[in-house]
Amino acid sequence: MSDTGRQTEPSRRRLAPLIVLAVAVVLGAFFVVLARSSGAGNDAVSSFLIDKPAPTAVGITLDGQRFDLSRRKGSWVVLNFFDPDCVPCVQEHPELVELDRQQTSVADGAELYTIINRGSDEAVAQWFADNGGDWPVVSDPSGSISVAFGVAQVPETWIIDPNGIVRARFAGPITADFVATQLQLLREATG
Repeated sequence: MSDTGRQTEPSRRRLAPLIVLAVAVVLGAFFVVLARSSGAGNDAVSSFLIDKPAPTAVGITLDGQRFDLSRRKGSWVVLNFFDPDCVPCVQEHPELVELDRQQTSVADGAELYTIINRGSDEAVAQWFADNGGDWPVVSDPSGSISVAFGVAQVPETWIIDPNGIVRARFAGPITADFVATQLQLLREATG
């Protein structure tokens, strides 16, 4: 091996730990940014359903009651598509508890419904018992409601007006105040 080859090999050995350190620092910074973000993007997402009648959504709530979205006409409805194994859904949940509290305390408050298509009804009911939330939870084991709404990934939140028209779709975790503000703006715009 030439002298040049011998000098290159030790240089590479000294350079490798520096590259590993640089990659570790970049990854660490990325995870710090993710950890500090609230995850509540409150991003409105377009959909072919906006300003159109809501699709058919029929199911059974965890307490055995029939749910039919078309029978909710006359009320503002917030549908939240949720999975108790989804980390952003779990992080969002206290905001849904607050949204429900806010909406039940105002005249003409929106009705909140959670749509779940994963997990056994018993496990989901236990999750809600442990984490709060006494609004209706609709079991959708076939995923037909999710498919009808074109839900790409949970959590997703939809607002339907009293005439059964889809007014908004939000991808990712929401906050109670954001949804309450959107509801008020929609009430004013359609009222």
